[in-house]
Amino acid sequence: MILFFSFDLQFTETFLTERDKQSKWSGIPQLLLKLYATSHLHSDFVECQNILKEISPLLSMEAMAFVTEERKLTQETTYPNTYIFDLFGGVDLLVEILMRPTISIRGQKLKISDEMSKDCLSILYNTCVCTEGVTKRLAEKNDFVIFLFTLMTSKKTFLQTATLIEDILGVKKEMIRLDEVPNLSSLVSNFDQQQLANFCRILAVTISEMDTGNDDKHTLLAKNAQQKKSLSLGPSAAEINQAALLSIPGFVERLCKLATRKVSESTGTASFLQELEEWYTWLDNALVLDALMRVANEESEHNQASIVFPPPGASEENGLPHTSTRTQLPQSMKIMHEIMYKLEVLYVLCVLLMGRQRNQVGPPPSQNRRGQEQVHRMIAEFKLIPGLNNLFDKLIWRKHSASALVLHGHNQNCDCSPDITLKIQFLRLLQSFSDHHENKYLLLNNQELNELSAISLKANIPEVEAVLNTDRSLVCDGKRGLLTRLLQVMKKEPAESSFRFWQARAVESFLRGTTSYADQMFLLKRGLLEHILYCIVDSECKSRDVLQSYFDLLGELMKFNVDAFKRFNKYINTDAKALLQFQVFLKQINSSLVDSNMLVRCVTLSLDRFENQVDMKVAEVLSECRLLAYISQVPTQMSFLFRLINIIHVQTLTQENVSCLNTSLVILMLARRKERLPLYLRLLQRMEHSKKYPGFLLNNFHNLLRFWQQHYLHKDKDSTCLENSSCISFSYWKETVSILLNPDRQSPSALVSYIEEPYMDIDRDFTEE
Repeated sequence: MILFFSFDLQFTETFLTERDKQSKWSGIPQLLLKLYATSHLHSDFVECQNILKEISPLLSMEAMAFVTEERKLTQETTYPNTYIFDLFGGVDLLVEILMRPTISIRGQKLKISDEMSKDCLSILYNTCVCTEGVTKRLAEKNDFVIFLFTLMTSKKTFLQTATLIEDILGVKKEMIRLDEVPNLSSLVSNFDQQQLANFCRILAVTISEMDTGNDDKHTLLAKNAQQKKSLSLGPSAAEINQAALLSIPGFVERLCKLATRKVSESTGTASFLQELEEWYTWLDNALVLDALMRVANEESEHNQASIVFPPPGASEENGLPHTSTRTQLPQSMKIMHEIMYKLEVLYVLCVLLMGRQRNQVGPPPSQNRRGQEQVHRMIAEFKLIPGLNNLFDKLIWRKHSASALVLHGHNQNCDCSPDITLKIQFLRLLQSFSDHHENKYLLLNNQELNELSAISLKANIPEVEAVLNTDRSLVCDGKRGLLTRLLQVMKKEPAESSFRFWQARAVESFLRGTTSYADQMFLLKRGLLEHILYCIVDSECKSRDVLQSYFDLLGELMKFNVDAFKRFNKYINTDAKALLQFQVFLKQINSSLVDSNMLVRCVTLSLDRFENQVDMKVAEVLSECRLLAYISQVPTQMSFLFRLINIIHVQTLTQENVSCLNTSLVILMLARRKERLPLYLRLLQRMEHSKKYPGFLLNNFHNLLRFWQQHYLHKDKDSTCLENSSCISFSYWKETVSILLNPDRQSPSALVSYIEEPYMDIDRDFTEE
């Protein structure tokens, strides 16, 4: 607290009044002096609240200016009132006032009214908005941050509290622990659905691992080192918070109901865009929209009770609308309100579904799977998937607006509108739900499940056990299931759309795991292969991320499936420009093996299987398919092998590019099966010499394989994905790596046999550079 509060109050006030005339402080220091004097422990706070009412408009005017478009025209604008308020100790004083109820005098707790708490919170939020550094200072007061959660028990202070907490957690260096929040279970259980949806904005920060945004870019060396450290430190704050939420009775069920709640239809597309354009500047924070909705839906509330910032059409005299908010609030706002709710809820469900990020360090996979399985089961039982299917056309994948509305915390140049973000979050949830899990068949309806059974019957192969075990009461209803709807919008998506990456990932996740002929044929019959080829070949996709997602999806769709290769060959050979098309396809593959290596792996594995089958249809495909003929050539395989090993190094291995190492191993394992492993190693040695780098490639590969052993043979590492994706037992993977790393220079299958003594460099430590 500023020192002048300890001086003679009359003298200090006289001095401040004179100084105020020169510096134009708007009387804020004098008001703070009075506030300090009237907020002592034995005060009734009536006068204190009156002073807060005087301070509040001085700061809210600056906050309103900050959140409007005017700030783009005045980048150098300062906000003197909020600065002076903070300079003279206003922030610390309000924190002290708010936390008075935590003090007990003679066994009795002090109380302040909800109205007064709301005023304090609004002033603090406005100061945080306009004055740099205030939010970070509040974030350092851990006891205050935890205390704020207790203010969410009152509906009158909920919005202001949630808004302030969200901003504070956004800058807090250390994640808070929800198990330290008093009576968390009771607090959350008593939230109404509207409050719970807003609370998800806060939860999004508390359950996500720090720095997971670029997780694929983090090196595996760094992750492994962090894993060793984490095992000694115990569960992370995010893990503890996830567990705390899952222990709350009915929590996941309520989220599922929120996510699938229907919303009334908009009055019309034309009016929607116009109305949103008029309103968006006031919606910098989704909670402001929530305030507007509350005013519109509660007849008994006064306009000023929950509006943080006034809406358009506000009068200059009092900052409130001349007409009621109910008559001004357009129907489109209700649609946007529901969209902003759902994207937060879907994000929380997605994080809980995945547990710790699959590629993150942490507890053994068996523990992760138990938590994931619990959430998976609940999401299925509470019919989240059929609920989202019913919302697909009218809410999730409706044509998004052209409004400049962006999410809170994003700048005006960001394209992360609520519409766009909801779609991406929806696709991420589908990806997480389907990936390597039997519940993926809930994305179909009963008719589509019957179609899978018919495909298996026609092909004379056993039905997939997971299809037989699917609870038909939990699948999608209607004419189309969620997967089919996704395929339909995917095929209509503009070539430059940012959704293409996420759509491909979501569909690919349905195919991951043990290869299913019926699943592949289900998608092939809907034209998926032709659509992917069109995007890769005819439109010559330029985006590396989208191209990688297409190659990965194409690989899963074609793997071991002779019908898929027939369709591929038909597409490439139908046009008069057939040779040119195939050359474009190969150019896309060869331009970046990091992006295309999964397809190379799938085609290589398929070729090996087809060559060992005695079947007329297979023989026909082998003789006609250009892609299989191209991959079957030893020079082609050696070219891929050389480049795959050359583009990765132990120090640069990430979750994204480690697949290159596994693809190179697949090529060598198949060569070993044919007793050609020494030939491939000898050819690699020759290629080294031709490039004037003797020993460089094989030394690098030796180091990569040593790291592979440390990474995949760790007792907590789940390696079943390697088996499922390749149909090669993990024991064969391990044996092949051991043979390649054999230190005996006389072994014809050992790497050291092909590295000349002067160039030997295989004892390097794996350290992060």
